[in-house]
Amino acid sequence: MSLETALLAARSGLLHTQRALAASASNVANAETVGYTRKTVDGKALVAGGEAVGVRSLAPSRDVDEALLTELDSRRAAAAGAALRADLLAGIETAHGSPEVGDSLGDLVAGLRSGFEDLRADPSEAGRQTALLLAADELAGRFNEVSSAIGDSRQLAQDTVVSEVAKVNAGLRDIASLTDRIREQIALTGDAAALEDERDAAISTLSESIEVRALKRDDGGLVLVARNGLVLPLNADKDAFATADATLTAASFHGSGGTIPDVTLGGVDVTSSLLGGRLAEAIALRDQTLPRYQAEVDLTAANLAARFNEQGLALFTDATGAVPDVTQPYATGNVLGFAASIRVSDAVALNPALLRDGTHAVTGSALGAADSTPNPTGGPAAFVELIDRVLDYTFGGQAQSGVSWSSIATSGLGPDGTLSSPFGAPPTLEGYAALVTATQTADSASAKAALASATSLLDGLQTRFDQRSGVDVDTEMAAMVTLQNAYAANARVLSTVQAMWDTLMNSVR
Repeated sequence: MSLETALLAARSGLLHTQRALAASASNVANAETVGYTRKTVDGKALVAGGEAVGVRSLAPSRDVDEALLTELDSRRAAAAGAALRADLLAGIETAHGSPEVGDSLGDLVAGLRSGFEDLRADPSEAGRQTALLLAADELAGRFNEVSSAIGDSRQLAQDTVVSEVAKVNAGLRDIASLTDRIREQIALTGDAAALEDERDAAISTLSESIEVRALKRDDGGLVLVARNGLVLPLNADKDAFATADATLTAASFHGSGGTIPDVTLGGVDVTSSLLGGRLAEAIALRDQTLPRYQAEVDLTAANLAARFNEQGLALFTDATGAVPDVTQPYATGNVLGFAASIRVSDAVALNPALLRDGTHAVTGSALGAADSTPNPTGGPAAFVELIDRVLDYTFGGQAQSGVSWSSIATSGLGPDGTLSSPFGAPPTLEGYAALVTATQTADSASAKAALASATSLLDGLQTRFDQRSGVDVDTEMAAMVTLQNAYAANARVLSTVQAMWDTLMNSVR
């Protein structure tokens, strides 16, 4: 090896070591930076005429397991969706009351039955009548609270759809811009590792809103595919998705004839096909889970009012004094939204003695109750016929002896009539109310458990990713010591070659 060759080799070694040290120092400085991955600068030996003449530094590279990164983004979408579901169902669980305290719908229906049993012991006592009236009012109030909580959560779900669509659009524009820059940088220098970190972070953020899979190309290009197979357009200057704000009522629904705006992609309605992340979870809650909840609570309230009314006591009505017709389909009748308006009837509120006497005669009941007449004005103070009818039949499984109540609907639910309850309806009001509370609060508990599981799995995957692609400061410091030794060795070679040149030059003077 000539002195010139040795000098060039040592010089290239120094330059490569400097670049590697700079990358290692950057790793240490960004060890706590979210989304930063460890960068390394590899070298390639230069050979001329079969003789090593130095080293060439390659572009900084990342050691990233793309399969692990894809799984991490998928779990991030699941965790974000679970968090939204747990959050929106928590308020409904609270509104249902607590079985431990005894103020849930089923408990309050049972308490109302107990109030009638207490009144039967002394039907004319004003104190017992007032206590029963208060129990009825508390039950109506609980229906109102649960219905309001469901409505609030559904409106929050709709607002979340709008905000998540905006986040998805912003994320896609950001990813498109970064992709353009990455392709330019790779074409110019072959080095876009830092920008790739930024893009991966942007994809991770996008995955919380909508689950996507990133298909990367060697030239820095990217294809984003949603979980339902949709290829998402990447345009830094144009939104991909569109939707609109809406104020929801119990009668609002999405679909043909509905008033809830579509979520469109390129003008095509994709509302029902979106999967994964907060956006899809918000749509599922808004269009399926919460309308079903509303229907179940409405049916509980409506059948309660109807079964009292069929026995001759209009105890519960809406604000206009009407009792809903439970024989009509849920979506087209007057049961929809009844839980929000149920109240103790004005007549009973003004005259609690009607709890003993009844409010009207029953003739030819549509639901199968036997005919009856109310206690006449000035009638016997110990009148128990109505109370017995209520205890035996309103709270029982039959409209009269040998005639069962019609089953409470478990299909044809929702404002568009497409939803179904995940259970069969018990024949009694108390059983159905208790089952509705148990099912809906169990959903909330399941959502919390799913969130805990998803978060735990996400944390585990993040730990694996950090171990594989993150920065270990101890490892970096050890690498820097090795690089410093290499730098010193190359410097000594330079010094030795310089001394040899000086000796050579002095010898020919």
